[in-house]
Amino acid sequence: MSFGETPITLVGNLTDDPELKFTEGGAALAKFTIAVTPRSFDRTSNQWKDGTTAFYRCAAWRQLAEHVAESLTKGSRVVASGRMRQHDWTTPEGDKRSMLAVEIDDIGASVRFTTVTVNARRPAQSGPAGDDPWAKTGTPAGAQSGDEPPF
Repeated sequence: MSFGETPITLVGNLTDDPELKFTEGGAALAKFTIAVTPRSFDRTSNQWKDGTTAFYRCAAWRQLAEHVAESLTKGSRVVASGRMRQHDWTTPEGDKRSMLAVEIDDIGASVRFTTVTVNARRPAQSGPAGDDPWAKTGTPAGAQSGDEPPF
């Protein structure tokens, strides 16, 4: 994150399925909206009360965009972190417009009210077992058979 950027973390629900597009250069872009509704406990009525819902327009790029489109759907509760960005443009009539949006750096399904299944994808591996020392078979050099991991 660069100096002067506004970091933000959102916890809320997707209002629709993410929309996946590709730029002319081939970069994936997922656009979606996260609805965030604050809740507070009203002691007089002994009930939870919803506050005013805020809607945050979000964008994720490249591999993250593809993962968002494959993994999340309308109604998914998510925890997302990113940075606020201001976008300025001029309409065909010459009117100046601007909007705030969140450029997402990381996002995941919230497990506060539900369970999820994670399908981990490993990055490209360099050898038969990659660089993962736990995936290698046999005894490492200098280790005795039956040695415990060093933790």
